[in-house]
Amino acid sequence: MTALRAGKAGFDDRETQGPLWIRLDVSVILLTVALVAMGLVVVYSATRGVRTPDDTPNRAVLEAQIIFVGVGAFLGALAAAVDYRKTRAIVPVLYALTVVLLVGLFFFGSTFNNATSWYSVAGMTLQPSELAKLTLIVALASWFSNSRDSGELSMPEVALGGAIAGLLGLLVLMQPDYGTVMVYGAIVAGIVVVGGVKPSHVVVVLFGLVGAVAFLISSERLEAYQIDRFTAFAAETGTRERYNVDQAEIAIGNGGLTGQGLFEGTQNNNSLVPEKETDFIFSVLGEELGFVGGATLLVLFGLLLARIWRIAVLAENDYGRLIAVGVFSMFLFQAFQSVGMNMGIMPVTGIPLPMISAGGTSMITSLIAIGLVENVHAHRLR
Repeated sequence: MTALRAGKAGFDDRETQGPLWIRLDVSVILLTVALVAMGLVVVYSATRGVRTPDDTPNRAVLEAQIIFVGVGAFLGALAAAVDYRKTRAIVPVLYALTVVLLVGLFFFGSTFNNATSWYSVAGMTLQPSELAKLTLIVALASWFSNSRDSGELSMPEVALGGAIAGLLGLLVLMQPDYGTVMVYGAIVAGIVVVGGVKPSHVVVVLFGLVGAVAFLISSERLEAYQIDRFTAFAAETGTRERYNVDQAEIAIGNGGLTGQGLFEGTQNNNSLVPEKETDFIFSVLGEELGFVGGATLLVLFGLLLARIWRIAVLAENDYGRLIAVGVFSMFLFQAFQSVGMNMGIMPVTGIPLPMISAGGTSMITSLIAIGLVENVHAHRLR
């Protein structure tokens, strides 16, 4: 936290005045639009099917994704417009509502892919564990910024912050959704590291996260297929448990430098990569747009993360600073994990690639997160 404060002196930023729209970070908006647009194109390619002379492409998934983008943009605009400093008082209510939604899944939830993680209403689905990422960010930001009085937090304060995250993580773990719990861990780690925690306490938290993952792998809560999926990246090429990863790697390898061409990927068109519009969306992009397309995506994410970090540096208060750091940690881990999973260097966890993978709640969560960061930026240095 001290390093972030010190960094503020390095920026000669103007005093924020005037209406909200001129106080937003335009570069964050443009980078987000670019990522969303790229995501829509790749999702369409992954779900359109193979076009024949007497048939038309399937646009159902694309049209649904466009609707989710619209809803997310609207909610993101609200998140940017309502002064985040004035909403701090409702964080406990938001946390309680999130817990209710997560508990309700065990009574009213729908099960897909062996996980009870969704509410299904009139053909639409809602995944509370995605929205809970935002709750976790604002709850931890509020707790640590309230608790910190000097420059470092005490171990009991860190432990209570861990309990705030632990309850949400436990409820998601029981669904079970291990990938989302890993994202929660990344958010906790980012906020704890920046939030004024002693280095020794940071080590305890990191060891705790690693220990929790090791415990899960060795416990009876994980089915054999889940362990195989999680450890597939380390398995020998050609084995059954590595099939998905092998197919994704073949697709990316087919892309070469410039790709096989949009809508022309052989792995994609022959549906050889499972879950290609969600978990393995990067393989579709890599095959059809090649190294150039993949590198462009990573550069866009890198620039977005750099701007979010800058917003954290310029934040007016610790609460806003930790919100920005939480969003930064969420996007960084998800992008690294999702791309790494497709390239066979990270476990297969089903974590969506933010603003790229198909999925309504994921898209809405990402755009609300962008709105929160813009809110912090709009009220910087005032």
